[in-house]
Amino acid sequence: MVLGLDISVVNISLFRLVNDLGKEHPFLNPAFSFIAEYMVFLLALSVLIIWFTRNTDNRIMILSASIAFICAFTIGKVSGVFHSNYQPFVELTDVNKLIHKKKDNSFPSDHTILFFSYCISFWLFKRGWSILWVLLAVLVGVSRIWVGVHYPFDVFAGVLISLAAATFIYLTFPKLSVTQTIIKIYEKCENILLLLFKRTKGNKSKNF
Repeated sequence: MVLGLDISVVNISLFRLVNDLGKEHPFLNPAFSFIAEYMVFLLALSVLIIWFTRNTDNRIMILSASIAFICAFTIGKVSGVFHSNYQPFVELTDVNKLIHKKKDNSFPSDHTILFFSYCISFWLFKRGWSILWVLLAVLVGVSRIWVGVHYPFDVFAGVLISLAAATFIYLTFPKLSVTQTIIKIYEKCENILLLLFKRTKGNKSKNF
């Protein structure tokens, strides 16, 4: 009981430490609000761009990251059954809430799971400058605390779940024969569609 109380106190203290920065430095609030809410579109666009480079290794990376996300998201939902808490703006007073969010279980952070599943996977496959993806994921996690919709432990749980899922999938999925089979089947279908598109386009040009 005492341990649970201590963890709760630490969680709230860390939340206040980050969330209060928005009150002390309000000029940063628009940037963190944008990161917390809209950076997901940048991630989605990046995934599409990487996929359509038509590089097999890149496609295996995207597939691995997507499977890692599905696994991590599922684990997150299951863990949310055993432990739940409302968002800080529901449970605490004087929260610097910057974005609209409905009252629900905020444990663990879905945004954190999404970003860390993909960004950790990108780094595991590419290393080097891909560490910037991990830094982006960290920034998103912090932003969710900054805008008042998650506790630090919601974010930490999301990080741990995603790290475990991404690492496991990275070490197993690319080595499976079914992985190469899936990619080859997809690429054959893609090439057929591209060929049909080129023929259709060529016929239209001739008609003109």
